[in-house]
Amino acid sequence: MKRDKILIVEDDRSILTGLVDLLEEEGYEVRGVEDGPAALRAWTGEKPSLILLDIMLPGLSGYDVCREIRKTDGNTPILMLTSKGEEVDKVVGLELGADDYIVKPFGVSELLARIRARLRPRGQAAGERKNPIAFGEVVIDPRTYEGRRGARTFTVTARELALLSYFVAHEGEVMERFVLLDEIWGIRYRGTTRTLDQHIAKLRRKIEEDPAAPRHILTVHGVGYRFVE
Repeated sequence: MKRDKILIVEDDRSILTGLVDLLEEEGYEVRGVEDGPAALRAWTGEKPSLILLDIMLPGLSGYDVCREIRKTDGNTPILMLTSKGEEVDKVVGLELGADDYIVKPFGVSELLARIRARLRPRGQAAGERKNPIAFGEVVIDPRTYEGRRGARTFTVTARELALLSYFVAHEGEVMERFVLLDEIWGIRYRGTTRTLDQHIAKLRRKIEEDPAAPRHILTVHGVGYRFVE
């Protein structure tokens, strides 16, 4: 069975060594680098399953690395590591395309849970759902992460595919934000719901005729969202 490959980008060598040892003991294939340019080279050459990305890096910041990766790769999960706890730092990372963040110092159990949660939805979306997702003018192939709306084509990320699959399975139901976070992110989520809202906004830009007046993913103010085919 092929092992998941994790790329760790961390300029503190003692932290990097500890993370490499920990994740190798957990059965992952691990590559560690210490600066932003090396991170981009490793991502290009090795195609990791997941990236642990520190924010404060020499050469290029973690924000810059995340931005460059997301220009062409919307699927590889990126978990940002930061020693800062301010909300603005978390929001910036998420808006650039990171899937989640974890604040240093962190516990081993929490880190491993977050990694498993990031890897699990991708495998479930690609491995369990084979039939296309179709509603309105939208058709999405879960095997290729490619979709179309009328004549326009687009790609979806693993997280977006998982969200859409869950919405379709619960068509018409009002889904609370924290329920969606728990179900799709895979753990009892303790962070801001802006993570979910940002993913919804990106999905609307892809599947809705007018993202400002959506017809499929409807906002239920003060509660969450409702999907209508």
